[in-house]
Amino acid sequence: METYAKELHFEVPTRRAFINITADVARCLAESGIKEGLLLCNAMHITASVFINDDETGLHQDYETWLEKRTPHQPIQQYAHNGYEDNADAHLKRQIMGREAGAVTRGKLHFGTWEQIFCGEFDGKRKKRVLVKIIGEQSFCSLSSSCQPVQAARGETSKKSSKSRRWWLNA
Repeated sequence: METYAKELHFEVPTRRAFINITADVARCLAESGIKEGLLLCNAMHITASVFINDDETGLHQDYETWLEKRTPHQPIQQYAHNGYEDNADAHLKRQIMGREAGAVTRGKLHFGTWEQIFCGEFDGKRKKRVLVKIIGEQSFCSLSSSCQPVQAARGETSKKSSKSRRWWLNA
């Protein structure tokens, strides 16, 4: 089992933003050499989130409108947290949007057709970080273990080698 970790750094010039970080995360995956495993993206700030969705401007505006209706920034006096800070709404927005984990298959992000990874920033105007943590195997099969090919489509095992099959560790 291999692990890889890298922090991505962003300067967010606005209070709120949705930053597409898919290419950055894909570069991390390529650097890691991990072929099969899991990937976690975590905003390292309690007022930011990481989520997976479509990269459409209209959808981003819908998120902004939806989040602001549920947890409006103004009036700041409505939140017990606000006093020294005025970002209680950003903490709540982060809870709604969360963080993301995903699968790594054959060295690629295992996503649906339109899925992209975003950092949602809800209290910007300063530097922010996102942790990319990848855990898995750098090959489809460990050389120290006995392996057999598996047909991914039907889950059938066979002793024959084939380019159309993937190698899995025997349990």
